[in-house]
Amino acid sequence: MSILKLKPSCKDYLWGGRRLKDEYGKEYEGSVLAETWELSCHPDGPSYITNGPYAGKTLQAYIDGEGKEVLGTHCRRFRDFPILTKFIDAKDNLSIQVHPDNRYALKNEGQYGKTEMWYVMDAGEHAFLYYGFRREVSREEFARRIEEDTLLEVLNAVPVQKGDVLFIESGTIHAIGKDILIAEIQQNSNVTYRVYDYGRVGKDGKKRDLHIEKALAVTRRVPIVKDKSSYPHVADCDYFTVDKLNLDGKVMKRMEGSVSDESFASILILDGEGMISDADGALAYRKGDSFFLPAGGGGYTVEGSCNALVTTIREKAAPVRIGIAIGGTETKIGLVDVHQKLIVSERMKTDVSLPPEEFVREVGQSALALLERAGIAVDQCVGAGIGVPGTVDGRRGIVRYSNNIPWENVALAKEMGALLPMPVSIANDADCAALGEAVAGAGKSCQDVVMVTLGAGVGGGIILDGEIYGGGGIGGSELGHMVIVEDGEPCTCGRRGCLEAYVSVPALVRDAKRATGKALSPQEIFDGAGSGDDALRKVVDLYIRRLGTGIVNIVNIFRPQLVLLGGELSAVGELLAGPLSDMVKKGCFGGEKGGLPEIGTAALGNEAGVIGAASLHFDKRALHIQKNRV
Repeated sequence: MSILKLKPSCKDYLWGGRRLKDEYGKEYEGSVLAETWELSCHPDGPSYITNGPYAGKTLQAYIDGEGKEVLGTHCRRFRDFPILTKFIDAKDNLSIQVHPDNRYALKNEGQYGKTEMWYVMDAGEHAFLYYGFRREVSREEFARRIEEDTLLEVLNAVPVQKGDVLFIESGTIHAIGKDILIAEIQQNSNVTYRVYDYGRVGKDGKKRDLHIEKALAVTRRVPIVKDKSSYPHVADCDYFTVDKLNLDGKVMKRMEGSVSDESFASILILDGEGMISDADGALAYRKGDSFFLPAGGGGYTVEGSCNALVTTIREKAAPVRIGIAIGGTETKIGLVDVHQKLIVSERMKTDVSLPPEEFVREVGQSALALLERAGIAVDQCVGAGIGVPGTVDGRRGIVRYSNNIPWENVALAKEMGALLPMPVSIANDADCAALGEAVAGAGKSCQDVVMVTLGAGVGGGIILDGEIYGGGGIGGSELGHMVIVEDGEPCTCGRRGCLEAYVSVPALVRDAKRATGKALSPQEIFDGAGSGDDALRKVVDLYIRRLGTGIVNIVNIFRPQLVLLGGELSAVGELLAGPLSDMVKKGCFGGEKGGLPEIGTAALGNEAGVIGAASLHFDKRALHIQKNRV
């Protein structure tokens, strides 16, 4: 069956009790059981599957084996598994602590920050917890009170009872008090900065470490202003949405749900017992059990008497994506919204003298700084895409070879992912430019677009069904290196007769110099041909025939809806479009009966590569919808 029952990892922190063992049946040999990590892919405490083909293996092993599709489309924006679910038994007070946000944690700890929620399962008569400050305090007072052990005097003590819910955003100082049992749903992180610990000692007899400087750097030192209610949810944020399931076993004794392909579902049983089932079978549950329902699993039923928390991942609100276009001399960074509009951008020098990791660090820091200047939180970004010249292994995120930068076997996605708290994808720069034109430029009404860039070389990209076509290898489409003249002009790739050897800017300038003895610019060549210079007219006519031969070959193979001309020579695109269209009509198999493409000119200029790179994370289904509305 698709429903997976999970077994937790157990933690014996010194403040823990025995309730999770004695009342919830958790299997653990030690005398103290503070936490059970019920839904976890974190290496510090993974959860294990107890049923089905993956029984005995970790939840992460299941995801690796079945593919990230089991997490759902809403989880594509996360680099790692998004959440961690716990039971916490606080027999004694927990330390006063704070969690960093994503940006600080990624930079300093190499993992995500932590926003979390607490659901109070049980609490003693006088139980309370600390939740933010009673009043605003300065950094200096905060540091002084930590040193003088007077911090508790300015913390906000909140009495709690069974059923209470608290949302703890990163940067909020907090602590669970003694005699409280809690269900916690949090970001997938284990980063905690302790600022006060009641002078306790650990198993080694020494006082536990405090993290004062880091806490000073990340703590928000103002009283918490509660946000509006999450109704109808128990909690709702960009990291998780939590709903309450209540079956009384009498009037309400059955609930039918469905797991779409948008998100997995996690069901954490707080109390009660019964059965959970889907089309493939049924499992018994009791209080303390945890279940994982993969995305796309369809309908399921919960029967019996229980209280439970159901956690899913919703779509990101107002998402932004980072697009980075690395060139041989200049790198462009931009922020792109859900409508494929460039919000803001900047340029920086591509310093080829730097080691790759140093240059990547500079670019990543510049991207974060651009977000800050634009007033956009890093958490609003759902992904970063990078276009880079050369041979790119997009699946593994590696630049295999680039002679323009120059790089060789650079793990670009991994290096950038250590700086940006989001998934990072990479692709060839020409592919990114083609994708940019397809989603936001001259090709935005088409699903199938080929772009041919005419510049120092001849490159291009192929977009089929709204996605970059990369073939089965790692090189992408090298449109400029199809042979159009056997044993013809030498090409930069080492072969002869390639399209690039005839229709690049250097090739056009070469042929014009041969014909006139003059070093002319492309614009001068076309202007001269248009003014009646017979030698230049012959050069241009031959140029168009060679380019047309290449385009006819491309159309015969891929049958796109649109062929776009980009690069430096696209400035004369209007002079080329008519003759090229005639060649396509005459030369393509089936002629007009075969459905011929339009010949157009790229519209976005330098923005195409940035928008295309950012669009490596754009939902393909959304792209279909967007195009169908045009």
